[in-house]
Amino acid sequence: MRPELRLAECCEAAAIAALRVLAAEDLTNRFGLGHWSGNTTERGVLFAMRIAKVYVLQAQHKIIATLTLSTRKPWAIDRKYFSACKRPFYLTAMAVMPTLQRRGIGRQCIEAAIEKVKQESGDAIFLDAYDAVAGAGAFYRKCGFREVGRVSYRSVPLVYYEMLIENPLSPAGIACGPRGKPRTPR
Repeated sequence: MRPELRLAECCEAAAIAALRVLAAEDLTNRFGLGHWSGNTTERGVLFAMRIAKVYVLQAQHKIIATLTLSTRKPWAIDRKYFSACKRPFYLTAMAVMPTLQRRGIGRQCIEAAIEKVKQESGDAIFLDAYDAVAGAGAFYRKCGFREVGRVSYRSVPLVYYEMLIENPLSPAGIACGPRGKPRTPR
């Protein structure tokens, strides 16, 4: 039986922070110091839980993956690069236990995130990834995301990705169009 992505509880904030730190340390060990080498704290996870939805994937009573979905635009995202959508969700802080990577867990998290966004009447998922060897761009492309721009934000090179979502749960008229041009239904 596959574990399911579920909403995290506040009492799990320390474990989520620990997982994110492990993932950052793994990237640092493999690719050297970079912007991915930062530390996550329990306090930071608790803050994210107040402004967004933090999800976890658990196996054998242990958190093995996490991601955050929010309708609030993150600081490093510039909307002008993305399709004009009425209700985009932003995917941030995705991490999979390093010893369990390359086993389909990340893809399972993305598939579950798409379903969560559909349930919330979302019409797109927007995200950024480091434009570096340690970045997850190749993973996101394999999962069906489309590159929409490259930027440097506060000296950090980023690649923007989006996935437009056909959503039967969305109210009539919600659709995405090309950058800066909302699409109107006919």
